Amino acid sequence: MNFISSFRPPENCSDPAWWFIFQNDKILACAGSDSAKIPKVTDPGSLNIKTVSRQYLGILDGIHCYATAIDAQSKVFPEGLSLLSLRTLYGMVPNDLFRIAARASMIMYWDRTHQFCGRCGTPVQFSTVERVKVCPACGFTGYPRISPAVIVAVIRDRRILLGHSKRFPRSFYSVLAGFVEPGETFEECIQREVKEEAGVDVKNIRYFASQAWPFPDSMMVGFTAEYAGGEIKVDGEEVSDAGWFTLENLPEIPGKISIARQLIDWFAENYK
Repeated sequence: MNFISSFRPPENCSDPAWWFIFQNDKILACAGSDSAKIPKVTDPGSLNIKTVSRQYLGILDGIHCYATAIDAQSKVFPEGLSLLSLRTLYGMVPNDLFRIAARASMIMYWDRTHQFCGRCGTPVQFSTVERVKVCPACGFTGYPRISPAVIVAVIRDRRILLGHSKRFPRSFYSVLAGFVEPGETFEECIQREVKEEAGVDVKNIRYFASQAWPFPDSMMVGFTAEYAGGEIKVDGEEVSDAGWFTLENLPEIPGKISIARQLIDWFAENYK
């Protein structure tokens, strides 16, 4: 992907641009049965869409990209356009566009949920020098929020540790994950989360990959690890069931959109 990130929009540009138009956490697109199109226009006004906020994102392969929002109460959209969840959009547009859509979603969520100063309550203003909101009263600055979380594939004798959460469909299992607490390293977070949720210890923690996860503002940092001891004992809160699975008896697992699936696919490739 040839994407150049920026927060400064071009001056006097009338070229068609990619417009990632959101209403809350859903995006406006032209959707078919198995594909979708992101609006590529000079301005949402040409589609008779009135926006309440907009953010410049940068340039993708020479084409400017914007994120914008429409009123949360709007019910009528231009013919051919409808609201889709980001999960639905995945696989319906090229991967480059989906990644920009994810970026746009996170920025618009920050814009929507950070309208006032967290210190004194004054309405905040956008900075002119970087993507940050500044309080005109006390000077407090608020950058787009990114919530770091770890996700880990724990391996024991050619088996992978998978857990089932109460919020999952009945037969759905995934690798364990959790948010990083203040003062923790990623490695410490992995050790704590696996112990808390499944009751086992891990060792040989190794970085795998990372993924911006716009639901709504996480950064998933993936790792692999080896079993180091203990017997499975779920916490009953975050994880309601867990077990060691071989490649031959994998349960229902996450879809291709997630780094969780990348970790399970890595296990399948390396332990087949």
